[in-house]
Amino acid sequence: MRPASALPFLLALAACAAPGPREGGAAEALAGRIAGPAQSCVPADDMTQLRVLDAHSVAYETGGTLWVSRLPSDCPGLRADDRLAVEMHGRQYCRDDRFRTVSPGSALPGPVCTLGPFVPYRRAR
Repeated sequence: MRPASALPFLLALAACAAPGPREGGAAEALAGRIAGPAQSCVPADDMTQLRVLDAHSVAYETGGTLWVSRLPSDCPGLRADDRLAVEMHGRQYCRDDRFRTVSPGSALPGPVCTLGPFVPYRRAR
């Protein structure tokens, strides 16, 4: 295939790519909430999974508290629609637990990334 004839194919492929995390994703999720002290580990349950807030933050909500982990370093390719496969030790999410991203429609997991401490955010009363 010649480079010029590949251009329509590449443009179509780019249009199908999943969007990156929304700008202000964490800011939107935290609006109207007050932060508590950071914790190294937080309880996890079978019904709630971590979700991507933005390029540097993941979170989950339980009992009205939004637990936010700001990643200690970049996680290449982290996108808002990714699922996270966390290597948990016990029934908690903990700082330094490793996770991999799994993008919709992809059979290959993404890079290994690390969770940061968890900060609880509760709604202001």
